[in-house]
Amino acid sequence: MTEAAPTPDTRPLLEFMYRLGQAFLACGEQTAQVELLLRRVASAQGVRRSRVVAFPTALFITLVEPDAERVTLAEGPLQTLRLDQIADVYTLGDEAQAGRINPTDGLTRLNDILRSPPRFGDVGAILGHMILTVGLSMVLAPALTNLIAAAGLGLVVGIIKVVHRNRPVLAAPLSVIVATIVSSLVFLAVDQGLPINPLHVLIPPLITFLPGAMVTTGMIELAYGDMVSGTSRLVTGLVQLVLLAFGFAAGALVVGYSAANLVEANIELVASPFAPWIGVVTFGVGVYLHFSAPKRSLVWLLLVLLLTFAAQRAAYHAFGAVISGFFGSLVATPLGYLIQQRFKGPPSMVTFLPAFWLLVPGSVGLISVTHMLSDREAGLEGLTEALFAFASIALGTLVGASLYRGVTESLGAWRRQVGRAAHAPKPKKND
Repeated sequence: MTEAAPTPDTRPLLEFMYRLGQAFLACGEQTAQVELLLRRVASAQGVRRSRVVAFPTALFITLVEPDAERVTLAEGPLQTLRLDQIADVYTLGDEAQAGRINPTDGLTRLNDILRSPPRFGDVGAILGHMILTVGLSMVLAPALTNLIAAAGLGLVVGIIKVVHRNRPVLAAPLSVIVATIVSSLVFLAVDQGLPINPLHVLIPPLITFLPGAMVTTGMIELAYGDMVSGTSRLVTGLVQLVLLAFGFAAGALVVGYSAANLVEANIELVASPFAPWIGVVTFGVGVYLHFSAPKRSLVWLLLVLLLTFAAQRAAYHAFGAVISGFFGSLVATPLGYLIQQRFKGPPSMVTFLPAFWLLVPGSVGLISVTHMLSDREAGLEGLTEALFAFASIALGTLVGASLYRGVTESLGAWRRQVGRAAHAPKPKKND
């Protein structure tokens, strides 16, 4: 008489699954992909029947046991993650899906990842934010006064972010508070006669608050039929844009200016063909420091940024601004997968997120919403164009991922055929 297979203990597995799901959502992963990953983790631990429903702010997990069902409901992500933490979460997820780590050890490792300090410390995070702000200013509006202002504002915002770290009380209104402070400083400088372009100086220090990646992910989820998740991300992102715009307007009013002054340009930009490219490299170095990118990832990060920027600029001159994001994300998506899977580089999300920020889909919408405060008709028209830009980036991401899967599957099938032909027994010659 054979003994029945032991029933796996699902209690630690359930806790590990929802904690890992929270971490994946904090990485910005699509909800459908989170559901698939968690079901694979359950299967690797011997639980063949599991149900997972993921939303941006909640997780429902059911593990089916022989005589019962174990169910849990968990809230969404509890913290934002740096790039090194994102890389470690994906590495842990790969091991869990392959069954190379048990739930108890997985929980211990996940706790260590979430509690790990920044690689470059607080000073590195602050300086990194200042550097990425200067780099983005060189891409958007290269002018000496803009760069000086961007450096100062980037330093201020970097300090605020570091001081606020691990203080969830002000997490929701932080972006509005920072936008108000930055706007007030900008218009105080304008009042003192410093020749700067207010709106293009305001955007670079707040790039990490702009919800471009969130809105684009929402578009992708809507394309896949995830209406609840896609709509919630899209609406949340648009509300975030409106709140930032109101923060800008509030800061202007504090020092005696109006919302119309936000869109006034009173400087001449530097007509240098090299400034944007230097800005991309500077931006990449700043992202590497501020977000504590994993070791040996700087070269890969810069490669993706430069190629993405090249594709976007070429498409901008050929087709215009709205559709240029399609070609940028069309390059960034498969390149991130290629670096991860073929060259053993960092996870694709590590190189993909900075490319998202460089495409600056959120800043396009922010400019449109800010225009709406002074000219409603022009603002609505610009916001419509911004939504088309989000859609083009989402479409580029979908097409890029599909192309990569199609090419790799075709190459894999071809290699298997070649391997079978090489190992097939050769017919013997007749004597």
